[in-house]
Amino acid sequence: MHTDKIDCGGFGGILVKAIVYEQYGPPDVLQLKEVDKPVPRDNEVLVKIHAATVTAVDSIFRKGESLFARLATGILKPKIHTLGTELSGVIESTGKDVTLFKPGEPVFGDSSTIQGAHAEYISLPENEPLAIKPANLSFEEAAGVPYGALTAVPFLRDNGHIQPDHKVLVIGASGSVGTYAVQFARYFGAEVTGVCSTANIELVRSLGADHVIDYTREDFTRSGLTWNIIFDTVGKSSFSHCKKSLARGGIFLTTYISFSILFQMVWTSKIGNKKAIIAFTGLRLSEERKKDLILIKKLLEDGKLKPVIDRKYPLDQIVEAHRYVDQGHKRGNVIITIVDKNKS
Repeated sequence: MHTDKIDCGGFGGILVKAIVYEQYGPPDVLQLKEVDKPVPRDNEVLVKIHAATVTAVDSIFRKGESLFARLATGILKPKIHTLGTELSGVIESTGKDVTLFKPGEPVFGDSSTIQGAHAEYISLPENEPLAIKPANLSFEEAAGVPYGALTAVPFLRDNGHIQPDHKVLVIGASGSVGTYAVQFARYFGAEVTGVCSTANIELVRSLGADHVIDYTREDFTRSGLTWNIIFDTVGKSSFSHCKKSLARGGIFLTTYISFSILFQMVWTSKIGNKKAIIAFTGLRLSEERKKDLILIKKLLEDGKLKPVIDRKYPLDQIVEAHRYVDQGHKRGNVIITIVDKNKS
């Protein structure tokens, strides 16, 4: 990938590498450029990023095909030019008001309100969901945690009201959100059924699923079984399709916004005993997300939670990483390595 320079306006700033996109489109709109190194504000930390990820959301934001996505990223063109929300790295410097971190500390976290993790450096407010990296995880492993885990926890706990006696079905159980949904459903004591393709059955079982359904061979809605929670982590189903598979009082959860789910959410909140819910977990208060990240860190350190890594790409091959994610079949996380672990 060719590296261009962005005019720094004559201020003589230090230049660092970042992936920039200035229009919506296929992976080729992504360009490796040199940009001004961020300078942390008084309440911010400057992180030298070691690893990041390419998520399905990054792909959606880059394409610009979704009206709902454009409401967040810019109607006509991107208003934030560097994607990426999951990251791990080392604190390089801190603003004068920062009290939670100090230079040299390894961290991992989520920058979904800011994006910008597909770069060598990022500056984040210290109250964002950022925490000391689990000692038992590499930087690459840690980068594959925040988005999926911070999505799965509130969906199941706060929106699904998961209970130990519940039966939970996870659609897309081998994806970045699904792998954590399976593990957290088990953590909360539920009986878990994962839905995935043939190639991912053993992976989903290894994450703690009690049952696995191969969607290429079986339609779970025709099984006659019911679940208290059906969590569609990949936007492949709908409340209408799943309604008969929900137990009385059951809840259908989805991470993918559409006009139909918004209508069904309003409709089912007033009529019937089965609910359809979408939650915007990335828009929760930073304090709530940081609290959950601390819980996630402990579970990782205790061996009760583990990230799943599919492939790794260096920063200058991010176009290839997006092409792979666009196929819609990744297992867990696609990692972007920014600092060579043998040189860091």
